[in-house]
Amino acid sequence: MKEKLQRFGGAMFTPVLLFAFAGIMVAFALMFNNTQIVGAIAEEGTLWHGFWTIIENGAWTVFNQMEILFVTGIALGLAKKANARAVLEAVVIYLTFNYFLSSMLELYGSTFGVDFTQEVGGTSGLKMIAGIRTLDTGIIGAIAIASLAVFLHNRYFDKKLPDWLGIFQGSSFVVIVGFFAMLPVSYLTALVWPNVQSGIESTQVFMTNSGIFGVWLYTFMERVLIPTGLHHFVYTPFLFGPAIVEGGIVTSFIENLPVLASTEASLAEVFPQGAFALHGNSKMFAAPGIAAAFYFTAKPENRKKVAALVIPATLTAVLAGITEPLEFTFLFVAPVLFFIHAFLAATMATVMYSFGVVGDMGGGLIEIASKNWIPLFNNHAGTYIAQILIGLSFTIIYFFLFRYLIVKFNFMTPGRSDKEGAKLYSKKEYREREKGAAKGSPADQYADQALAFVEAFGGAENIETVNNCATRLRVRVKDATKVKDDEAFNEGGAMGVVRNKQSFQVIVGLSVSQVREAVESLTGI
Repeated sequence: MKEKLQRFGGAMFTPVLLFAFAGIMVAFALMFNNTQIVGAIAEEGTLWHGFWTIIENGAWTVFNQMEILFVTGIALGLAKKANARAVLEAVVIYLTFNYFLSSMLELYGSTFGVDFTQEVGGTSGLKMIAGIRTLDTGIIGAIAIASLAVFLHNRYFDKKLPDWLGIFQGSSFVVIVGFFAMLPVSYLTALVWPNVQSGIESTQVFMTNSGIFGVWLYTFMERVLIPTGLHHFVYTPFLFGPAIVEGGIVTSFIENLPVLASTEASLAEVFPQGAFALHGNSKMFAAPGIAAAFYFTAKPENRKKVAALVIPATLTAVLAGITEPLEFTFLFVAPVLFFIHAFLAATMATVMYSFGVVGDMGGGLIEIASKNWIPLFNNHAGTYIAQILIGLSFTIIYFFLFRYLIVKFNFMTPGRSDKEGAKLYSKKEYREREKGAAKGSPADQYADQALAFVEAFGGAENIETVNNCATRLRVRVKDATKVKDDEAFNEGGAMGVVRNKQSFQVIVGLSVSQVREAVESLTGI
């Protein structure tokens, strides 16, 4: 079950990767069209205003079509075969579901307690999805229907029909089964979801009023569950779903940017929901303190190697908000440090919130600055100065606490062992074993890594399934005894390996998607 949940979480992460850039572009467009920031050049009717309006409308693509993106992401990540066809089937089945639902509400809305004549959005509970006026089930509905579509795909895609019905095999048969399945699903949705929407409204009020403890617990869970891959289930309903605000914090915050930029009232008063999106601060401020502790506790002769390891990983965490390359360098040798990291991250977010810091701060420095600091600094300088000072204070706390604990308990963090420790990309040995491929291009490097990992897993015949999340290659093998030790994976450039019976997670880094493709190409999976 845990492996299935991890695979599901990785599938949800695929569309999430698109939101950072889109959010940055929307933030820039809103900022450059704000007369309080750039002056009269942004007045309506100017060429400047028209240009940035076009940019803004294009940048809203992923937010306006969020449900479709999650449908495709789930299908890509969970289909066991013919992933591209699974995406097509999932999209068609999801659209069929919404057309059925729309028709039921248009004809019998009062029966379900829905006023289908209202304008979409707001508290109406309605939304336009791919041009269909329907009930707003958000990404929860998208994920549920896509999961059902993938189930049908995995079960019926290969079903052999009589020759005279051969035209209905494959994707056609999956869509046919999905067509009839969506009738009862649509009816149940119309019957149940309006009550769910009422419950969500109550939950929003509760979470908004839960205060400091709610912020601390949310941030702690988001961090501490990273090793399991289940942290996606914590932040996704808040950032992209209806757990705290309609449409999710990411979309709602961007929609409110013009208001937040023009008001001098406290951001915490105007947008309190943003307290549940402060977890990116630990990515910016914790990483340098942890990296410095690793460096200064390493043996002098190993510090150069440690610097080569932690500097790129720290920059990745600070700038891009991807922390796993750094966190996984110590998670497996000193898990207690990871627990303390989660505790400090939650405490940092809570302290910031108590000083009025809120916003959309789930990513790294680039995302936080472009979405928050730059467009809002004019009227909220004091809030962001407090945020930075608190963050830097925690950087110091991280450094001294990690340094003390590493020395006190002799944790074998990078550079402290007499043996060769964790390292980044190293391909010298297994390049020599490569069989004839041309060298030098990025594709060749991915192929090299894939070859090393396949060999470490006991060969292609021992690999059962392959998947990935943001930085980890997830593999299930047939016989765990054939899998080699961690050193074999390190030689392929891995930064660590998680072992759980027949399930393995290889810490690859941000190139994991390309490495997965290369592994699939080598194994034929």
